[in-house]
Amino acid sequence: MSSAISDTNAQTKSFRAKNPVRWLTITAIFMGLNIIVSSFGIPVPGGHLYLCDTIICTAALLLDPVAAFIVGGVGSFLGDMLFYPAPMFVSLVTHGLQAAAVSLIAHSALAGRSPRSRFTAGLVATLVGGVIMVVGYTLGKIFVYSTLADAIVKLPYEIAQALLGVIGSLLLCFKGGLNRIFAKMEYN
Repeated sequence: MSSAISDTNAQTKSFRAKNPVRWLTITAIFMGLNIIVSSFGIPVPGGHLYLCDTIICTAALLLDPVAAFIVGGVGSFLGDMLFYPAPMFVSLVTHGLQAAAVSLIAHSALAGRSPRSRFTAGLVATLVGGVIMVVGYTLGKIFVYSTLADAIVKLPYEIAQALLGVIGSLLLCFKGGLNRIFAKMEYN
């Protein structure tokens, strides 16, 4: 298993080393998308759902862990800094860890050559990332707002946002074909 992970890490590092401008550009585009979608939420009774998890998980499924952390952590930090600064450090840590974990799992030995194994690895990765996001934001809300009650009230919204990110990213990557487009672009 460790050789498969090191092969995957070597592959993603080779893309970063072989095409640093393309790697930086793709990372910046995803980070910009993350900032844009964090500026507005979908109103639901009692709160809002944000689409940033869909962007973060999509980027993490396609990119290496370093780029995924930049998109998830730094992008969310900047979005919060611009639009709602109270949880910006919670976002940096939580979404950064979420994105890095999704990327590591999605590109691990779970992801074989068949489309089914890549989808399974992506599903497991995004579900683990969703758990990281829900736990991180729940603990972060306790820290930022100093009450467990506020964190518990917002828990269903965090879970719904995580599931929206899981479903949206899997649809974009596997049904929408982003993973095939990215693979072609990565090796050209």
